[in-house]
Amino acid sequence: MKVHIIAIGKCKKNSPEAQIIDEYVKRSGWDIVIKEKDNATQEEEAKFLQSSIPQGAKVVVLDERGENIKSLELAHRIENWMLNGCSDICFLIGGADGHLQSTRDKADLVLSFGKLTLPHMLMRAVLAEQIYRIQTIINHHPYHRE
Repeated sequence: MKVHIIAIGKCKKNSPEAQIIDEYVKRSGWDIVIKEKDNATQEEEAKFLQSSIPQGAKVVVLDERGENIKSLELAHRIENWMLNGCSDICFLIGGADGHLQSTRDKADLVLSFGKLTLPHMLMRAVLAEQIYRIQTIINHHPYHRE
């Protein structure tokens, strides 16, 4: 599985968030690619995010208006995508003003990580951990406990 994290804002190379992200990327058996762009207008951000989606990839847009589901359910959805031939998943993280409707319309899943407001760099670290968690659930590894 190839996982693309497409995000607005650039993570500082040696920041604590970057260290967390790197740790979970290393642990993962999946190929995780991170693509970033500096903050811009919401329209420019949307153009970057949408143009960065690989052809045929399932798209998960992280948005406060999205579904708030458990890790286990997200793992089952991704596993079903994989079983149906999906080899690329793309997670989109918008800028401070969020996503335009045109970006949400491209989503196979609009996902919320809860009602809390998280800094974008911390959100990437949380997402990296969840990607690792999803992989362990799919592989029946004891990392996740329900």
